[in-house]
Amino acid sequence: MIDHMGIKVSDFEKAKAFYDAAFAPLGASLLYVVPPEYTNGAKVGGYGRDRPVFWVTEGETAANSAQHIAFAAHNRAAVDAFYQAALTAGGKDNGKPGLRPQYHADYYGAFVFDPDGNNIEAVCHMPEREQ
Repeated sequence: MIDHMGIKVSDFEKAKAFYDAAFAPLGASLLYVVPPEYTNGAKVGGYGRDRPVFWVTEGETAANSAQHIAFAAHNRAAVDAFYQAALTAGGKDNGKPGLRPQYHADYYGAFVFDPDGNNIEAVCHMPEREQ
């Protein structure tokens, strides 16, 4: 249902370093940076696997405006790698990798806060035996 989405970040370069590291285990990367002449000088970049679907835009972030965004992982190992990469890149723990049976029996996720306090999650919905 969602084609693409975006968030504001207070420091584009700091966010870029975080998302470059956190998304690598998920097979995603920065695919496009919008030329500044189209953004009134704002730094804007799009991440994805095949095409940009998650956009970060440098700008003023509102207090208490943190978002929760979950990204699909191909397997549980990718969730684990995402979590470690995100912490190494400056993210803060918001839930170690593990099963979350309150959602469903095979929900395996990990949560970190990005540099702006957004709750970023990687999740795999497949049973371990099917990975």
